[in-house]
Amino acid sequence: MGDSGDRVDGVAVAATGGAVLQRAAADLRLAPAALAPAVSDPAYRVLAAGDGEAVLLRRQWTVEGTPEAVLLAAAGMGPDHPAVHATALGWGCDRVRDRPGGRGVLRVVLPGPGRPLVERFLAAAALAATRVETAVALARGTGEDRVKADGSPSLAADEAAHTAAASVLGGLGVPVLSEERTDLAVADDEPWVVLDPLDGTGNFRAGLPPWAFSAGLVQRGEPVAGVVVDLSSGRRWSGAAGTGAWRDDVPIAPRAGTTVVVPSAPGGGVVGVPATARRVRVTGCTAVEVCLVADGSAVAWHDLDRSGTHVHDVAGGLGVLAAAGGVALTADGEPLRLLPDTVAKIRFAAAGDAGTARGLIDAVAPR
Repeated sequence: MGDSGDRVDGVAVAATGGAVLQRAAADLRLAPAALAPAVSDPAYRVLAAGDGEAVLLRRQWTVEGTPEAVLLAAAGMGPDHPAVHATALGWGCDRVRDRPGGRGVLRVVLPGPGRPLVERFLAAAALAATRVETAVALARGTGEDRVKADGSPSLAADEAAHTAAASVLGGLGVPVLSEERTDLAVADDEPWVVLDPLDGTGNFRAGLPPWAFSAGLVQRGEPVAGVVVDLSSGRRWSGAAGTGAWRDDVPIAPRAGTTVVVPSAPGGGVVGVPATARRVRVTGCTAVEVCLVADGSAVAWHDLDRSGTHVHDVAGGLGVLAAAGGVALTADGEPLRLLPDTVAKIRFAAAGDAGTARGLIDAVAPR
């Protein structure tokens, strides 16, 4: 990742490099150390443009429970700037709050029905993730824990998360499939959204990060857009075909490496990794793991030596991965196609390129 992130109307959305932060600090008349949280804390952003144009934002909740983006410091950029609005939209905020004596509070407007579906999906999914963030926190420790047929846990938070997310994503006007509901019928050429409102339920129950919101937009078997939010840390991945992918508003891409992420081994067994893997990570949250391949934190992911995973677990991450330039291949080395079926299981390898994915398949796929 470089010094600055995506651009809206020519303005850098997220500044992370030292030189850009130094310049932004000078514009804002702040010590550079005051901007350091924006590098590692997903609740902060520094937006930097030309000389004399910068803003420091923080994501927070009001006492009434309204999520908002707050301008902590600004120079040449106000709450109505397109980049500020875009950041608030990507954060899933309902409004932007200016500094005392400024413009006051401005509402964040979602893209209207006349805008492209992908644009509307990305905005709605970001807002849905925020609604889920609140819902699962309030549902923690309530209701009765159950065990599903596949042995995975089901909590009151799962139902609360689905209700919160579906209330937002249902407004897109396309079928919304979810781990928590019976599948809807989807026509062959029809776009559809598939949702895992709380991926990593076991982690959530144990208080062991990460656990995540995940949503993918799929058409003709292709994941055309995805949003994954690590609800335990606030990290956000998003991407769309033809426009790129981002983590916390900074562009991402796969890269070479020796770290492989895998699901936990079933039944106390083992998982296969290639001989080139020097580090193996298991997070317990599939959606986040696929995103770690998309952003270059890991070189590959696979579930080839186990029974597989479900489309709702991976569609959001696969949307991010495809937008970042990565690939997902089946055990036969063919491109993975997603079907509107949340019961069936799929097995694949995810990597930055087809060669790496096929090398992983050759190394670990059962023969």
